[in-house]
Amino acid sequence: MLFGRAFERALAAYFLRQDPAAALFQEWTLCRNQPLRYSHGDTWDRMLKQGIQLLERFCQEDRVRIRQPRRNLQIKFVRPLSGLNEFVAYIDAIGRLDDQSCLLEWKTTSSRYPEEPDGLLALDPQLVCYSWITGVSEVAQVVFVRKRLVEIQYLHTTITDEQRHEFAQLVDETIRQIEAAQFLPHSGIRFPQNPCSSCPYIGLCLGRQELIEAALIRRPGAESLDWLDELHH
Repeated sequence: MLFGRAFERALAAYFLRQDPAAALFQEWTLCRNQPLRYSHGDTWDRMLKQGIQLLERFCQEDRVRIRQPRRNLQIKFVRPLSGLNEFVAYIDAIGRLDDQSCLLEWKTTSSRYPEEPDGLLALDPQLVCYSWITGVSEVAQVVFVRKRLVEIQYLHTTITDEQRHEFAQLVDETIRQIEAAQFLPHSGIRFPQNPCSSCPYIGLCLGRQELIEAALIRRPGAESLDWLDELHH
């Protein structure tokens, strides 16, 4: 999380036509002497090196454009709710990916985000939330993957009006539950360790008939295994 914040500030420096590598070094140096635990063989120096490599690749690929970066980076959105409540969200950026206008979300990770099955990204509740509060249907995640050979994923999806409407209902219901002191968990897709990608019901969420048939519809002869259901019960 700390590295992600430092990397975000380096990206902001890039779009403001400043030195992003110097900005990353400055921000990450603030964490150097903190008692941090590193995983996957990471060290402070290794993460800095990977961050600079990712910044270099991002500059070389040059697929993202942000006009007026002082206005269109780290944008605060506020939506009034019932009573005195407000819903507040901070959006990483609004700009263009491959010359298409969209809402942009930066992610830093040590593992690639799954790209299959098609449509998976549209289930991400964070992107649905951002689309709802901004009214922007085209959304993208730019994923900076820290590994031995660094990689950048450019993932794009479209959030529908129906999804935004459902999220608005979820917000209203959640506010009621909070006011009633009911704190129930909500399942959702989380990257990169995403159990949805192996869930047999993913076809229902995505509206993909071929996945439904592959995972949920019984084939001829399956009735001979009904005793397994009885055993389970």
